[in-house]
Amino acid sequence: MVLEATMICIDNSEWMRNGDYIPSRFQAQSDAVNLICGAKTQANPENTVGILTMAGKGVRVLATPTSDLGKILACMHGLEMGGEANIAAGIQVAQLALKHRQNKHQQQRIIIFAGSPVKYDKKALETIGKKLKKNSVALDIVDFGEEDDEKPEKLEALLAAVNANDSSHIVHVPSSANALSDVLISTPVFTGDGEGGSGFVAAAAAAAASGGDTGFDFGVDPNIDPELALALRVSLEEERARQEAAAKRAAEETSRQEKGEEPSSNAEDATMEEHVNVTAPEDIKKVTEEKVSGSGHSGGDVEMSEASAEDQELALALQMSMQEGTSDQSVVSKVLEDQAFVASVLASLPGVDPNDPSVKDLIASLQSQSEEQQKKNEDEQPKEDK
Repeated sequence: MVLEATMICIDNSEWMRNGDYIPSRFQAQSDAVNLICGAKTQANPENTVGILTMAGKGVRVLATPTSDLGKILACMHGLEMGGEANIAAGIQVAQLALKHRQNKHQQQRIIIFAGSPVKYDKKALETIGKKLKKNSVALDIVDFGEEDDEKPEKLEALLAAVNANDSSHIVHVPSSANALSDVLISTPVFTGDGEGGSGFVAAAAAAAASGGDTGFDFGVDPNIDPELALALRVSLEEERARQEAAAKRAAEETSRQEKGEEPSSNAEDATMEEHVNVTAPEDIKKVTEEKVSGSGHSGGDVEMSEASAEDQELALALQMSMQEGTSDQSVVSKVLEDQAFVASVLASLPGVDPNDPSVKDLIASLQSQSEEQQKKNEDEQPKEDK
């Protein structure tokens, strides 16, 4: 595979508005440029392509040589047409752009689309061609449009001056051709110097030969690009499975709504009635008055008996807590009565002397308070039982 840097010179003059090429000269040229850019970048990963326009207010570089095909194709949108194409200036700017390419091992090539009359004479074009040959720059010329009878002769003279070892080519595309790309696919401008083209070129040529029907799924030959064919097939199967699942869910939802429409409405009505019954202010007021007066229907008596039952449970809980407090107090009194246990506990405390008079007085006061509290509890217990 040839390592190459290519600059494509686009003709965006007023003559590009003509409709002798389908759908127009400029659109046919754009399609051919897109295909050439794809073929060049697919032929070698390190190939670069740049784009410039030759008409309008002057020569304008749209994209310097790059391997980013998306950037190359994006610069083709929104181009304005007008003025005359300046082939000489376009070639010189393209040669300057190739001179400043990053990879100096790339061969240099310029592709010119000439769809309008050429205003330079043969001698000026031959001088430009000799300069290109001196700097080892190959030139491909795409001649389309028939406004100037002298244009083919001038372009042939330019090619003869630049050609070395048949590295440069020219293609004359008649207006009777369906599209520029259909004619260029089988020429060295598209396929390169005897390489036969890359897989991209072969697939495009097969599609053009069969009228766009390649006979393969998605128009991709799995023998040429098996990864792309597999990715497209998997994507199609996933989309098909997603659509089937969505259709199944929709059918289940429809059947569920048909079966559960009436029960759901009845349940909703029951819920609304319950809500009204619970929140009716008159019923609330009536029940409250019955509870306060203690009269009314049997429902009020039941609620009052439930309230009294709750009061009994509360009293029982209080009594149990008092008994627990009494039992705790008795345990404390028994502990204080055990002199040996108290002395051992005090001896284990750091910095406490059990024989200290103040400590003995404190223990004695605690014992007396415990005895008084226990006696008091014993006296109160019979009164509570009564």
